[in-house]
Amino acid sequence: MVKVDGCETHGHAHENLVHQIEDGMPNEETIRGLADFYKVFGDVTRIKILCALFQAESCVCGLAEAVGMTQSAVSHQLRLLKQMKLVKNRREGKTVYYSLADSHIQTILNQGMEHIRE
Repeated sequence: MVKVDGCETHGHAHENLVHQIEDGMPNEETIRGLADFYKVFGDVTRIKILCALFQAESCVCGLAEAVGMTQSAVSHQLRLLKQMKLVKNRREGKTVYYSLADSHIQTILNQGMEHIRE
């Protein structure tokens, strides 16, 4: 038996475990993308906007009023949310309406809420 950093290993068994973990790890680009994706959820303003859009599609002025922010601040956050493919928009005349990009975003929000409420 070998002791490595306080971890008792059985040689080959430990090596096999390490290889199994390495084989299952996503590549570096995927890990960075996932980290960036979750960073978006680390901002209270963006969460408020996502929660508002979870309820209904809305224009910037409606979102600004609903979350208690300026239209400029909401537009800035929507731009980032759109870049990260969390929201989409559609134009109707001069008005642009925003909504959640897809059902995955609703699932992520629901699972997060469920987790913190436990």
